Amino acid sequence: MKKLILLFVLFFVSHTQAQLVLWNFKSLQEAKQGNAPSLKTIIRDADKVLNKKLITVTDKEMTPPSGDKNDYMSMGRYWWPDPSKADGLPYIRNDGVSNPEIEKLDRYPLGSFAKSIENLALAYYITDDEKYAKKAVENLQIWLINKETKMNPNMNFGQTIPGKHGGKGRGEGILDTYSFVEMLDGVELLRKSNHFTKADQQAVKEWFTTYLDWMLTAEVAAEEQNAKNNHGTAFDVQIVRFAMFVGKNDIAKKMIESFPKNRLFAQIEPNGAQPLELERTTAFGYSVFNLTHFLDMAKLATVFKINLLKATSDDGRGILKAIDFLVPYIGKPITDFPYKQIKEWEEVQQKLCWQLYRVDKMLGKPVYKKYYKDHLDTKKVNTDAVLY
Repeated sequence: MKKLILLFVLFFVSHTQAQLVLWNFKSLQEAKQGNAPSLKTIIRDADKVLNKKLITVTDKEMTPPSGDKNDYMSMGRYWWPDPSKADGLPYIRNDGVSNPEIEKLDRYPLGSFAKSIENLALAYYITDDEKYAKKAVENLQIWLINKETKMNPNMNFGQTIPGKHGGKGRGEGILDTYSFVEMLDGVELLRKSNHFTKADQQAVKEWFTTYLDWMLTAEVAAEEQNAKNNHGTAFDVQIVRFAMFVGKNDIAKKMIESFPKNRLFAQIEPNGAQPLELERTTAFGYSVFNLTHFLDMAKLATVFKINLLKATSDDGRGILKAIDFLVPYIGKPITDFPYKQIKEWEEVQQKLCWQLYRVDKMLGKPVYKKYYKDHLDTKKVNTDAVLY
């Protein structure tokens, strides 16, 4: 009997570990066993949302053109009223400058929902306290299950532009659901809780199955799939993660296998530059942003024993070359960067350093430690050290 119990426990642990495809289960285990300082940060963040009521898609004042408030709706971040027009329409683009009007719609509430699941699920894993799992499941029910408040599984009105396209969304709106990519690792941690019933688990799976089908068939989704920059990269990562979550590994593997040719070699120059990201007014930020998507896909690919970090074109294009292009600017003043970066120079450098730390964990050796060891802000407790 003891042997049977042990086998069951080992199966459960390995099964749980196998489902964490972005987070590093070993690092998480070690942090829990060693009572790492970052665990207090995770628990504190979870405690903040325990009694917090989520804003839902049906809470927004504006109604999408469909007439259904359950349809998600957001506005393009960098679009502003045209000062030359009395009504400001159609809006015009001011790259890199966010319009606060986006706060009136669903983009931030979606991000808050996804982050709440991450925080609560991690706190549940760390403490085994069911109150965190209970709250996480309630939030999943609110956003993905309950008919009255759930988000319909589409992005038909994502990143709209006032005065353009008749109020319809754009392919860029699909980027808004990238928050769900990491959130799903949190969902996996909740499976052992009795509060996360089989019925609720099935309902969440059905939501992502429907959303995946929409991404693969909708006309507006095709716009994002055809994007040549970070938007196209993020589209592929979402397809892979959502397909893996709902058990459609054939779709996930096919996307991963095409990723080097379709994204890496097409977006990265032989010297490591990402020209479409360098065109932006926050060129360093978008280069790191896209690199993060590359690394997310590389992590997902390991489930299929595919090493995207080693994927290199005949003329040297690849993820590691993209890193080589960026690391010389770590610790340097913004004036040394020969492209535009109108804001957040120090913040983006920190993001890059954490991605380098992540790559070293993936490689199993400190290849990039010389770049980040003296530049990571150790005064701030960062949970990335636990999750990577």
